[in-house]
Amino acid sequence: MMAGAGDDARALFRAGVRAVLEAWPALQIAVENGFGGVHSLEKAEWLGGAVEDYFIRNADLELDEVEDFLGELMTNEFDTVVEDGSLPQVSQQLQTMFYHFKRGDGASLREMASHITQRKCRVTATALKTARETNEDEDDGGSVEEMEVSATNDGAATDGVCSQPEPSDPESQTIKEEDIVEDGWTIVRRKK
Repeated sequence: MMAGAGDDARALFRAGVRAVLEAWPALQIAVENGFGGVHSLEKAEWLGGAVEDYFIRNADLELDEVEDFLGELMTNEFDTVVEDGSLPQVSQQLQTMFYHFKRGDGASLREMASHITQRKCRVTATALKTARETNEDEDDGGSVEEMEVSATNDGAATDGVCSQPEPSDPESQTIKEEDIVEDGWTIVRRKK
């Protein structure tokens, strides 16, 4: 009976780790723009397992250890230096997930993953749209050396239920001024 409960918590922890990583704009931009090469998407999926195993193998990780681990993975796998201040936030979310996992608190894991998934919807959509437009603006066909995308870190106004945007002609989509957040910029730089 206990093994089943442990397996359930492990599955919830795995799902939680993936929710955190999928909601991380820096990683999503790296994947969207192929910073990890042709296998960027596969690398992102592998990253979830690598992070999960890292926590399972190391019981009492300090926050800076988690930050260093994530930072190294982003540099090594996606040739990306994360300088938007999101590493501590993402690391903290992962640590909190692991804390709930160790306590076998499936309800908290579920709730946290659900909250993160809801909050990421608007942020990621805006960030990726901006990144795509930045990419299209490059006339020389070279790689994007530096780009800025808007993303909120507080999630205060985005706790509503996530609804899928209606499909429309991609050429006619524009970012309205109110969609751009003045104060919370996420900066993702391609490593030189």
